[in-house]
Amino acid sequence: MTQPVFDGHNDLLLHLWRAGDRDGRAFFDGRQDGHIDLARARAGGFAGGLFAVFVPGMTRAGALDALMNSGANGDPPDMPTAATDQARIQTLEIASILIRMTRARPDAIRLCRGAGEIEAARAAGAIAAVFHIEGAEGIGPDLDELHVLHAAGLRSLGPVWSRPNIFGHGVPFRFPASPDIGPGLSDAGRRLVRECDALGILVDLSHLNEAGFWEVARLSQAPLVASHSNAHALCPASRNLTDDQLAAIAERQGLVGLNYAVTFLREDGKRIADTPLTLLVRHLDYLLERLGPKGVALGSDFDGAPIPRELGDVAGLPALVGAMRQAGYDDELIDRICWRNWIELIGRINP
Repeated sequence: MTQPVFDGHNDLLLHLWRAGDRDGRAFFDGRQDGHIDLARARAGGFAGGLFAVFVPGMTRAGALDALMNSGANGDPPDMPTAATDQARIQTLEIASILIRMTRARPDAIRLCRGAGEIEAARAAGAIAAVFHIEGAEGIGPDLDELHVLHAAGLRSLGPVWSRPNIFGHGVPFRFPASPDIGPGLSDAGRRLVRECDALGILVDLSHLNEAGFWEVARLSQAPLVASHSNAHALCPASRNLTDDQLAAIAERQGLVGLNYAVTFLREDGKRIADTPLTLLVRHLDYLLERLGPKGVALGSDFDGAPIPRELGDVAGLPALVGAMRQAGYDDELIDRICWRNWIELIGRINP
């Protein structure tokens, strides 16, 4: 039986929005490009995940090109911050795609608000989709939009992407570089973190700089979570987590989702598709040493980053599971990394 996978991050919705696919037909009917559609998800054991709403801050035509194309060291160009009014419109447009998809085909994909609904979707053979926002540009400083989005199913939020907004400073893409770049949260960002705690919305640390990371650690009472990040000690990209950050996540019984982006895996930070799966396992080994077996999961960045050719797309997930087995991981540990750790973490916030 194929190992079920719950994944911490994908950018499928951005692709569908860019194509003007308001109903997500390409997901159901099959895509000619990208990493995720229904048939490939079922083939690979992709049983659920955090589906990101990301506002590019530019037109549909330029959004994916800027996100996916890298410079010499794998650093994508900095993208402009969207004005709140524009970002609010794009947030609703992109989120509505997920809502339409889950309403039209609950046999295939369901919008889930907690661990119980995720388990129910898995039992029914449907993909469990958790509504996530990556960069809160579409939310104003009074946080009114946060409450509306929560009512629509939002259960996970990264206050920033890798650029500044009214809530704080994201860590820019740099290699080699420390994540300690720029100031942390604004007053509005601190209010946002407290309100997310009160509503039961997971605060994702993956695109925060180091100052923002430590402010969330002080403010939030919830487990510390980085949905799609790797070990800075193995790949000194600014987006990766230092040993001190990993120690704080471990102390709070939090979680890190392994990012498959080759530029966050490789010691040289280069955009090279011929990156072996053993390098993903090397990061898993490192994270397990510091976080323990309950603190490590998966956070692919499917449809948002260049990944190893050997993995290819979501249908290639069994190859990653096979690499774990070859490295000596037993079935219990593999199930924890691939499924159980995310579900238990979500259940602590939203049963």
